[in-house]
Amino acid sequence: MVNRLRPVGLDFIDSAPVRLVFVAEMSAAPDAVFHALNDDVPGWAEWFASVTQARSLDDGAGRDIRLKGGGHFRETVIAAKEPEVYAYRVDETNAPGARALAEEWRLVPVGGGTRIQWTFATDGTAVFRGVVRMAGPGLGRAFKGAVAALDQRLAR
Repeated sequence: MVNRLRPVGLDFIDSAPVRLVFVAEMSAAPDAVFHALNDDVPGWAEWFASVTQARSLDDGAGRDIRLKGGGHFRETVIAAKEPEVYAYRVDETNAPGARALAEEWRLVPVGGGTRIQWTFATDGTAVFRGVVRMAGPGLGRAFKGAVAALDQRLAR
């Protein structure tokens, strides 16, 4: 991969120049959702349509993610607090213009299910930031589709 990103922590989730926040609810309990996010990294390719391959690295401390269209990310998990939050930053990517990127999945119990808030936080060149903002509606649809597919998967 060509692009090494700035290492960021959880504080970046709230302070990034571009923050896209999406919310969805599902019937699965937060602990089941957390385990799907944290413990079954290869399973992401089965419920998140944009992901073609996902594998855990360094005994769960990192991830290697490949997306449709050729996107590739090497990530470090920066928070895995069961069953409340799962977050990671991107350390290396082939996405041009990216300078920092982190994602957070916040899980809140609602009734017998889970309310998920996904925050996509990033910084980069002006062109990169503009492209990410324009991609927001598509990212939101991808997130909602992924949550629905994960809910179906966990119900089986």
